[in-house]
Amino acid sequence: MFPPPAGPSPLAHPPVYSFGAAGTDGDGSLRSLLGGKGANLAEMMRIGVPVPPGFTITTEVCALHGRDPALAWSLLRPAIDDALARLEEELGRTFGDPAAPLLVSVRSGAPVSMPGMMDTVLNVGLFPAARDALGARAGGTAAGRHFALDCELRLLEMYGSVVLAVPAEVFAAARGAALAAARVEHPQELPAPELAALIAQVRSDLERSLGAPFPDEPRVQLERAIEAVFASWSGARAITYRRLHGISDELGTAVNVQAMVFGNTGEGSATGVCFSRDPATGQPHIYGEYLPDAQGEEVVAGTRTPLPIGRSPDAPSGMSFSERFPEMHRELVAVCRVLELHYGDLQDIEFTVEEGRLFILQTRRGLRSIGAAIRIACDLVDEGHIEPEQAIRQVDPGALDQLLAPVFTPEGRAAATARRITSGLAAGPGGASGRIALDAETAIRLATDGGPVLLVRTETSPEDIAGMAAAAGILTARGGTTSHAAVVARGLGKPCVVGCEGLRIDEQTRRIEAGGQSLAEGELLSIDGGTGEVFAGSIETTDSEVLRVIDGALAPADSPTYRRFSRILSWADERRKIGIRANADTPEDARRARALGAEGIGLCRTEHMFFGKERILAFRRMILATDVAGREEALATLLPWQRMDFRGILRAMDGLPVTIRLLDPPLHEFLPHGDSETQRFAEEAGLPLETVLARIEQTREANPMLGTRGCRLGLLHPEIIAMQTRAIFEAARDARDDGETPRPEVMIPLVVVAEEARRTRGVIDAVAADVFRGTEPVEYHVGTMVEVPRAALAAGRIARDLDFFSFGTNDLTQMTFGFSRDDTASLLRRYLDLGILVDDPFKTLDREGVGELIRTAVERGRAANPKLVVGICGEHGGDPRSIAFFREAGLDYVSASPLRVPTSRLAGCEALGSPGRSDRR
Repeated sequence: MFPPPAGPSPLAHPPVYSFGAAGTDGDGSLRSLLGGKGANLAEMMRIGVPVPPGFTITTEVCALHGRDPALAWSLLRPAIDDALARLEEELGRTFGDPAAPLLVSVRSGAPVSMPGMMDTVLNVGLFPAARDALGARAGGTAAGRHFALDCELRLLEMYGSVVLAVPAEVFAAARGAALAAARVEHPQELPAPELAALIAQVRSDLERSLGAPFPDEPRVQLERAIEAVFASWSGARAITYRRLHGISDELGTAVNVQAMVFGNTGEGSATGVCFSRDPATGQPHIYGEYLPDAQGEEVVAGTRTPLPIGRSPDAPSGMSFSERFPEMHRELVAVCRVLELHYGDLQDIEFTVEEGRLFILQTRRGLRSIGAAIRIACDLVDEGHIEPEQAIRQVDPGALDQLLAPVFTPEGRAAATARRITSGLAAGPGGASGRIALDAETAIRLATDGGPVLLVRTETSPEDIAGMAAAAGILTARGGTTSHAAVVARGLGKPCVVGCEGLRIDEQTRRIEAGGQSLAEGELLSIDGGTGEVFAGSIETTDSEVLRVIDGALAPADSPTYRRFSRILSWADERRKIGIRANADTPEDARRARALGAEGIGLCRTEHMFFGKERILAFRRMILATDVAGREEALATLLPWQRMDFRGILRAMDGLPVTIRLLDPPLHEFLPHGDSETQRFAEEAGLPLETVLARIEQTREANPMLGTRGCRLGLLHPEIIAMQTRAIFEAARDARDDGETPRPEVMIPLVVVAEEARRTRGVIDAVAADVFRGTEPVEYHVGTMVEVPRAALAAGRIARDLDFFSFGTNDLTQMTFGFSRDDTASLLRRYLDLGILVDDPFKTLDREGVGELIRTAVERGRAANPKLVVGICGEHGGDPRSIAFFREAGLDYVSASPLRVPTSRLAGCEALGSPGRSDRR
């Protein structure tokens, strides 16, 4: 035993918190300290829910253990002694006593739910000498002895795998042989003599693999199980899950040690998982699955297909939990109601029935599809249980775009009917087609190669998390709608079908079989996560229900989902403190963005307007012209097209600001590539091929992204600026004359020094004066895209000549890190895997570097120009965590792609009362 520390404890709180009938130390407010599971166990105990007693080791101990294991254990051991003593006194059983053994489960519990990503060990404290006493507790009959043997086998396999890190195949061979010989599917079905023989064989195989005896000393089992849970926080699957969901590595996990209750004592016992409402649809009824005579991990892991909680047409009569355990079902429904009302949200509940007694092992906020999330939030408001402000928090902003994702077309589904090969349980909304991948590694590889992938497994496990993230959809042969595959798929927003009992997967030949068809890995497959159907081949997709309403193809009255979607966003808008715009380059994109709630255009990229066949020819003529007259002639051809485009966008955004960026990218992007394309252009332009080749060579730059582009190009050739601004102002004048209220804003790209901004604005203002000569001018604003670190640092000087800043965070990130967005994808993946970076800086804003540049630019810009409006138009404008930073930094608006506008609207009000301001224009 480690000696107690000589000095003051490095822990700010006690290392262990007990919960039980004799007293409960913690409560639901201590989530960061006790983890979600521990805090909820304590809270349930306090409100009278039937919870097996136990104790929680805090996240502080986990963090200390990572730094100094010896010190952590010197503080932890005496605290565990005290907690065990309280537990033993309450239950009348003793940990390690062969006559009246107390067994415990050891479970993880992070502050943020990470379902299945960390480790659990059941039946800790069981050893051969206590087996008879455990059997006697279950009645002392042959059934009791069978129960005790079943518990011992579970301990050997789970402890061997999780704690001792013995590969599963070490004991899988013995299990497989025993089951095959008895012609049964599960060890619980083995007669007691065969089960005892299997236990002896598994123990022997384990000890041979370990080179040491299996640890039968209960205290050793407990301490090593706790160590394993601590270690699982740093396991590969937990790290991957945190990366996917933006969870900090610093949180650590608590460890929950809880008295075992047994769902495997016979047909009078059961275990299950249920939700207080349907997590796929949001329908207000208890929903879930159970297994009789089983322990909880079997339901979650999906190794046995479970039975429904309520009566189901898909299950034989008399098999549902409500039919087999009517009294327990009534009690479970009542508990679900209590917990949902207490927490004000959908609850995911694990339970066990031990010989007619109901125990709740865990409750947590249930993962749900986004459609279910908005229905549940709205229903709870209508039922008077929560306020709109709380409802907003229950909807993940990052998941809203799932409601805009494609679904199978009716025609595609009809055509695919003949190719329907099997069906299972609908476990995740939406339709997906892709190439079959039979393991996580293959899914990642195929997805990296390009094109969608479907991960097809017998059942998924936490080790599959990276492959699940890479896949477009997930299909399993086993498991229910509360299995690992279903729960994780809902969290990831993936279409998912589980429990396809007609599906057979052959790992050796790398093929699947269903409905009389055989498909090889890599062939196309489709799943409908809303109906549970599986089809060979791919199926055409169409716009979602919400987008069909947005586009006028469906009436709002015919779409409850759209009405709830709009309601949640209207509540968010009432509480939002930051403006939301959209990045849109066409009238159609602008119209759709406005319908989705955009309050203007934050970025219109003019270069995207030049790629039509006739336009690119004129634009290339402009590039290759050798004098001003030649360029102006080509620009005169382009002017009407630009004016028409701007007119359409201003019409779509009538009364709202439209920020139009002047030509930004390097000219080489517009030039012909390859001999045949160059030859064709020369012929169409009526120019000698030699002349074209010579001009292409003259424009070539070694690093064009840092070369003659943006305002640099416009200052060298002001006629380009003049044409574009003339098109903008003539379109605005025409809109005004048509009775509209145009609000044009001209964005100067790539300003680095104040003189660039001053001179470019001079050209813009001169053109405006000419266009509006003799008529009422249209009000306009001129600003710049801040995309270079020097511009951020020199913001005070640059802001004097401008009306607004818009941060181009894509390039600002690229130039701050020195990472090329086009060339560093593999580098970033490795950096994330190695923990060098916590987030991909092109997806979630880097606060330490890029964020400091933004803060500096805002502060210096507004000091020089108090009326300066500041926004952001990079991809970070659609990322919820980045939006939280922009609110804190005091930006007036964010701008995102049209389909990310709902996400930005909801994320903009998450940190209520933060210092962000609404758009002052």
